[in-house]
Amino acid sequence: MRNKTQSFISSKLIFGCCSILVLFILFLKRESISSPPNSTIREEYHQKPKCPSTKQCTKLPISLSDALVHYVTTEITPQQTFDEISVSKRVLDKKSPCNFLVFGLGHDSLMWASLNHGGRTLFLEEDKAWIETVTKKIPNLESYHVVYDTKVKDSNKLMELERTEGCKAVSDPRDSKCALSLKGFPADVYETQWDVIMVDAPTGYHEEAPGRMSAIYTAGLLARNRYDSDETDVFVHDVNRLVEDEFSVAFLCRGYMKEQQGRLRHFTIPSHRARVGTPFCPVGISRRF
Repeated sequence: MRNKTQSFISSKLIFGCCSILVLFILFLKRESISSPPNSTIREEYHQKPKCPSTKQCTKLPISLSDALVHYVTTEITPQQTFDEISVSKRVLDKKSPCNFLVFGLGHDSLMWASLNHGGRTLFLEEDKAWIETVTKKIPNLESYHVVYDTKVKDSNKLMELERTEGCKAVSDPRDSKCALSLKGFPADVYETQWDVIMVDAPTGYHEEAPGRMSAIYTAGLLARNRYDSDETDVFVHDVNRLVEDEFSVAFLCRGYMKEQQGRLRHFTIPSHRARVGTPFCPVGISRRF
């Protein structure tokens, strides 16, 4: 009798233990389905990059890496000073990616294209051989060859055009009756809405050089003729020289000037198409600095 009772108790104890074990296993299974083990969490934590946005996780663009390598390994410095470049950089920081037109292809061209990463930067250059030299080294730069038919020695005569109605009329440069308007560019130069324009060419430091008279006038006309209501930021370099000084004042206007840093002037020119009746230069403001 005693043996049977003990056997019965033992059987009940084993059954109870087995039941508890089965329930415990089922509980663990449910927990493992609802949440991953700690080791998996740790693994995923280390695998996922800590980036607040996708853009910050992408690698450095090739154009920027090219610029870094180029300027670290060259002893040739850009034509503009740090303070002058900083003025244009602040504008590009706000507007880029944008449409950026630059008169002149130089040692700073890769920098301008990189500061406008993701936008279009087009260089207009007078020296065909120089274009080949630069683009052979930096093939990603977009440039057009430009022929100028003016000379610095004729700048006084060309300045007299300021008073003519043909040069005050706002139109597509190709249709302009002003002798200063450049008409030999490819069609897309006239049809693009340029957000920023830099005039740092053509050559203008001697009497037989083409000078920047037409470049300054055409930059102002492109800005005034844009179809949307946006303003165009126009920069003119080397305003310490007579031509750049007088022509930027006459055709880009004192009233549109934002600042001057060293040899660089910054103008903000509104679209005249979007503002019917807007005078070529703001009324009542002297054009002299």
